[in-house]
Amino acid sequence: MSPIHADISRYGIPFTVPIMVRGLVVERREGLLIGLGSPVGGATAFGEVAPLAGLHDESLEEAGQALRAIIPKIPELLSCPIEDLRLRIEAESLPPSVATGIEMAILNLLGIRSGGLPPLPAANPPARRIPVNALLAGAPEAILARARLCHAAGFRAFKLKVQASRLDEAVACIRAFQNAFGSQAELRLDANQSLGLDEAVEFGRSITPGSITYIEEPLKDASLIPEFHARTGIRSALDETLWQRPGLCGELPPATLGALILKPNRIGGLLKSLDLADLANRMGIAAVFSSAFESGVSLGMYALMAAVSSTEPPASGLDTISYLEYDLLDVPFKPPLVDPVDAWRNSLRVRTEFLKPQGRWIL
Repeated sequence: MSPIHADISRYGIPFTVPIMVRGLVVERREGLLIGLGSPVGGATAFGEVAPLAGLHDESLEEAGQALRAIIPKIPELLSCPIEDLRLRIEAESLPPSVATGIEMAILNLLGIRSGGLPPLPAANPPARRIPVNALLAGAPEAILARARLCHAAGFRAFKLKVQASRLDEAVACIRAFQNAFGSQAELRLDANQSLGLDEAVEFGRSITPGSITYIEEPLKDASLIPEFHARTGIRSALDETLWQRPGLCGELPPATLGALILKPNRIGGLLKSLDLADLANRMGIAAVFSSAFESGVSLGMYALMAAVSSTEPPASGLDTISYLEYDLLDVPFKPPLVDPVDAWRNSLRVRTEFLKPQGRWIL
């Protein structure tokens, strides 16, 4: 195998408004890019390593240390069969954001070398378009105003963040949303594991039946989802539970679930996330790929993953890009309807003026 270079660069992008992540206010999205390519020129394959404060256990500095430690093993990871790559990376016990970035860079480089797409182990050819759901948060009047703007721009699926301390406002927002859009738009909720069973049931019963598709992580204890469903008829979606209690997904009745929310950089890799997408398909529920406010480098890959995971992909949670002041790409990732192949190709074209070099290795 010919030598390759591995570069690490750091970026920092301000949020358009401060983001609340599990009670922590974050004003700037910071991360690392690893670039793999030929020392004498040619295209560079990027992977994004971007732990998010409040969501990940590893800090950006800890992720950087783990990334530097795995770099010498990249040539052997590149040469192993794709069906072995996930296990090889899992054996390194990398932080989830690092495992994701390494896999992304390797799969991107393999795609570049083949002149085609990354060798994602999925049965479907890419869907032509990927819908994206718009993310709604904030004061009720701002939520409805943003929903109207997003609907006019072409969004047809929306996700509303629900706060335990403001459930009455959430109910009012849901009713206003239904009055404004009716059946012309899909509404999903996300409670981020903030509710006890009784308050979740009371909240669920206050919602007009059929007005939401599902609610992500309604309960502090996800094992109570079947009881929540029995008492409200509302389906739940699993997000944090997928990495906090990975065995629970297979124990919950599929009829109580509406989706698996797949954040690769928190789950711990692209290939692991594709395995979960396959599980969702076998359970007869949606596999919704989602971002932790990463750049278009990751979003292009996630869009492609969604496209090969289903013949009719559900709306993905990739509107997080709208909360960044700018993207890192020459052609920024742009919802609401995305061509996944174009988005992946665009994800390889990074504006280096946004990056601060951290080191280079020849392997």
